[in-house]
Amino acid sequence: MLDKTMTFSVNEDKDQQMKQVLTAVYDALREKGYNPINQIVGYILSEDPTYITTHNNARSLIRKVDRDELLRAMVRSYLNN
Repeated sequence: MLDKTMTFSVNEDKDQQMKQVLTAVYDALREKGYNPINQIVGYILSEDPTYITTHNNARSLIRKVDRDELLRAMVRSYLNN
């Protein structure tokens, strides 16, 4: 099987990681009774981490995601669907 060409895509890996982080943050916010969409949007617009709960380490997770990359991925996803 060494005759096949392997492909490498950093964007797909980053998009998958961002999706995993957002899902974990969404779940943590929902578990604590917050409106996850509003809280995540508040964080994206302001970069104020207090919009995100510390429950299940969500605040630390969201800070590992670059907001510009996240916005690009969201716009790309929105326009492709």
